Amino acid sequence: MRKLGFLTIGLFDGADPRPGHESTLDVIELGEQLGFDSAWVRHRHLQYGISSPVAVLAAASQRTSRIELGTAVIPLGWENPLRLAEDLATVDILSGGRLNPGVSVGPPMHYDQVKQALYPDTADAEDFGYDRVRRLLDFVCGEPAAGFSGTEGFEVFSDRVEPHSPGLADRMWYGGGSLRSARWAGENGMNLLTSSVVKAEESEDFAEIQLSHIRAFRSHHPDGERARVSQGLVVIPTDTASAEQRARYEEYARKRTPRTATPQGPARMMFAPDLVGTSSEIAERLYAHAAFREVDEVAFALPFTFEHQDYVQILTDMATRLGPALGWSPSD
Repeated sequence: MRKLGFLTIGLFDGADPRPGHESTLDVIELGEQLGFDSAWVRHRHLQYGISSPVAVLAAASQRTSRIELGTAVIPLGWENPLRLAEDLATVDILSGGRLNPGVSVGPPMHYDQVKQALYPDTADAEDFGYDRVRRLLDFVCGEPAAGFSGTEGFEVFSDRVEPHSPGLADRMWYGGGSLRSARWAGENGMNLLTSSVVKAEESEDFAEIQLSHIRAFRSHHPDGERARVSQGLVVIPTDTASAEQRARYEEYARKRTPRTATPQGPARMMFAPDLVGTSSEIAERLYAHAAFREVDEVAFALPFTFEHQDYVQILTDMATRLGPALGWSPSD
């Protein structure tokens, strides 16, 4: 294991949202102190989770100095690619080149209910496919965004997105759960984020499906076997957990286990089981996971509904017990 990261949703109380956001920032700071290589935040709109991950990571960039900061993932159906490129480049500059933006495509969730608020004049004309990602990538790379550059009066204009952060394009990730997405990400030179959810297209075995995505991605990527893939399973080590915490963690996983048995819904989505146990037990299960054996970096997902002190215990066990059991050592 070369890179150890974690992913959080950043829940908050709608009546008092600041403590939840502060907790997320504290967790990211703790991650850096523990030596994690990366911290990632989920994205939720019209819910009680982080709606503006780029803003949250801008704050995190000023509280940390080394840990990489990622989004997993920004659904581009809610975004204007040009404006998002400006925000991403700005935060990347502020962080000293530590931003890892992950994105995905598809119409916004509950689109029929939000389209009039989001796109009142163009709702039926919006393109939510891969072209939206391609536009973002072009702007991040410095391709022209306007037909004019130069001086007009006292103002100076650029024809590309400013600020421009030259290394950002190499740190763009695609969150994919299908063979088609994996191939597209590879063909377009992105990095691949895999999670605990995949489409059951050619199999009903989660690890086999995820393995096929990783191999398809790398077979279509210019870097081949060197192309970066990060795996994001839900992992809950219990080495230093109290008896009450262990019981609660096990109950959390037990309630979510039925959905892992068969494909869910019309899209035939397959969910990976949550991994709960001691670090040695989890390491054994991971080494038996066909897709895990293909990657050397992870962003283990923290459960949605736990308390701050639970995340402290889980992250500490990840960094001090599980990581070393997987061959990882913390950064200086």
